[in-house]
Amino acid sequence: MSQVLPAAGSVLQRSVAAPGNQPQPQSPDDDDRKVRRREKNRVAAQRSRKKQTQKADKLHEEYECLEQENTVLRREIGKLTEELKHLSEALKEHEKMCPLLLCPMNFVPVPRPDPVAGCLPR
Repeated sequence: MSQVLPAAGSVLQRSVAAPGNQPQPQSPDDDDRKVRRREKNRVAAQRSRKKQTQKADKLHEEYECLEQENTVLRREIGKLTEELKHLSEALKEHEKMCPLLLCPMNFVPVPRPDPVAGCLPR
């Protein structure tokens, strides 16, 4: 059976063949740097999660306000629809007995003076 070797320069070859991969004793400065970096990263992650939570909370509050406004507007639409229905019925009843609508003379076009022409100089 032939053995397949990783291509020159590949990640696998570098990770296996690199002499720096053997655990090296770390100096106390390296340890301190690593601890500080991890602490700094932990604090940054906490800040990021807190900011994300605050953003989600703000969106939820906005959603609740919009839902309430939507409910109020839907109620108003219902009331206005009922009012329109009532007024339309009242108008139909009025049209049946309105003397102005029953008189045929009211449908003859009457020439009216042009309001703009009266304002223009002659």
